[in-house]
Amino acid sequence: MKILVYVDLQDGIPTTLSRELVSGARNLAGSVDAAVLGADASAANDLGADRVIVVKGGQEGYDPSAHAAWLTEIVERNGYDLVLFGCTTSGLDLGPVLAFRRNMPLLSYCTAVRVSAGKVEADSQIYGGKLVSTAQALLPAVLLVNAGAFAESEAKGGAGEVVAVEARQTGAPSATRLVSTNRPDPNAVDITKASRLLCVGRGIGEQDAIEEAREAAELMDAELVGSRPIVDAGWLPKERQVGKSGRKVKPQLYLALGVSGAPEHLEGMGSAGTIVAINTDAGAPIFDHAHIGATVDVSDFLPAFKDALSRKAG
Repeated sequence: MKILVYVDLQDGIPTTLSRELVSGARNLAGSVDAAVLGADASAANDLGADRVIVVKGGQEGYDPSAHAAWLTEIVERNGYDLVLFGCTTSGLDLGPVLAFRRNMPLLSYCTAVRVSAGKVEADSQIYGGKLVSTAQALLPAVLLVNAGAFAESEAKGGAGEVVAVEARQTGAPSATRLVSTNRPDPNAVDITKASRLLCVGRGIGEQDAIEEAREAAELMDAELVGSRPIVDAGWLPKERQVGKSGRKVKPQLYLALGVSGAPEHLEGMGSAGTIVAINTDAGAPIFDHAHIGATVDVSDFLPAFKDALSRKAG
């Protein structure tokens, strides 16, 4: 089985999601190629792909029309069983075009992927992540994969064989032009790297409790995160959401305040080292996964917790 991974670059470096895709592809197939377009092969020198495909004579930077033409030619030449894109701006640009041109089925917003007997099966988020659907498609197929669906391998491989492909000359200028890019805030927190997280859920009550939780998080040297209802309400930004539709985290300590523990949330934090749950509902699913739990009202717990932390710091 052969898989091609389209590599997204940020400042000339493969993104974390691209590394996750290569790792996931490695677990699914015996042969994995990485397409690094608009850059040289050195951009992917530690991805661990068997081959790194680059385009000779192509312009630098992202051009959706040119990239779509290059990818179509690469897939035509190599006959891949799966082509993986991240659910990113470029992935959403290129995946549907490639699927249409090559008459391949397309599965989008995938959170889990399984392959067997000439078919691919994927769990996908629908309705903004509120529901999960499972779909099957015959191979070959194109997948758009969410961040966190695959774990990035800690083992780094070499660049593998470098294969140069001549840029397809269309004879006409591209119909599209990249005008500008919106880069992630360099000061934004990466919650996947935090060793301690304090997560607030619907059970915290009012928005005013967010600031009190933030103060507690600072006192315990933790990052403040939230479940989907908190982010949907606009109380915390999207980059601080934990769960299937947010980020998968694995901190040493995860303190869940007023979090019921829906399956989508548990999927994002179930691997934490120590899980402490505070919830008034003794039947909340979070208690089935917590190492320590207490049926206490968050409005009573937070002030006492802050006071204890302050006394310890003092």
